[in-house]
Amino acid sequence: MSETNRRDFLKSSAAAAVTGLIGAPASAPFGSRSSSRAADAPAITKGLVLSMLPEKLSMADRFKLARDTGFELVQAPTTPDPKQADEIKAAAEASGVRVDSVMNMAHWKYPLSSADPKVVETSMEGMRTSLRNAKLWGCEAVLLVPAVVNPQTTYKDAWLRSQRRIRELLPLAEELKIVIAIEEVWNKFLLSPLEMLTYIHEFNSPLVRAWFDVGNVVLYGYPQDWIHTLGSTIFKVHLKDFKRSENGYAWVNLGDGDIDWPAVRQAFADVGYHGSAIAELEPGDGAYLRDVSKRIDRLLLGRS
Repeated sequence: MSETNRRDFLKSSAAAAVTGLIGAPASAPFGSRSSSRAADAPAITKGLVLSMLPEKLSMADRFKLARDTGFELVQAPTTPDPKQADEIKAAAEASGVRVDSVMNMAHWKYPLSSADPKVVETSMEGMRTSLRNAKLWGCEAVLLVPAVVNPQTTYKDAWLRSQRRIRELLPLAEELKIVIAIEEVWNKFLLSPLEMLTYIHEFNSPLVRAWFDVGNVVLYGYPQDWIHTLGSTIFKVHLKDFKRSENGYAWVNLGDGDIDWPAVRQAFADVGYHGSAIAELEPGDGAYLRDVSKRIDRLLLGRS
């Protein structure tokens, strides 16, 4: 997107959003989820973030606990230490629990949208490390929060700066065959599914997709609406739940909040999503993790 005045910026974004609703990018994404599920396609696969597993355990025992409580996948954080990265790889291979994706860790404190070159380079190096972690672990994607809007960074600047930096990362993503999955969070950016769809489609790349978090949008929208709008752009999913009250709001366990899970389950079926679904909740012991696993079975997978 070129530097234009605000009116042209909004006009071009709106046009792109309409285009996005009509159809997905022409090129088929690497490892893409089609809008019509094939008869032999796998179902949604359960996973959890590594931080949900007790830190007091060894890495090998953490992965074994994930397996024993019903999870097939783990999302691991950016790991710059080669020894620790190899430890995660070995634990995954020994347990049979696959590392599904990488949660990039250098995008909040060091956003790509910053005007400070040093901050941006720290963020870029974090993404490069995450992409190489993903290759080592046999992952498909790296989660990226693309920008942060704040008093120092306008919405337009966040859009333009972050897109420019992500385009600089794409050659490495293409070399490694790793998807950069854009997540919507409380960063005052990509506040609607139309904006998120526009932002992603403007890359015109099969390696820039959406990481959709079911819980993050509840404060200002409906997950099922986002799912229907984003459609096949969704590459990965986070699972959380969110509860409003007279005293404010709180993150709660799956099924204890305001999410309409039957509507969410139907929306994923409607768009043919059959990738991973990663729980991102508080850590806990084996009994707690088994309960989370069963909640995913009941709420998302429709199993009793």
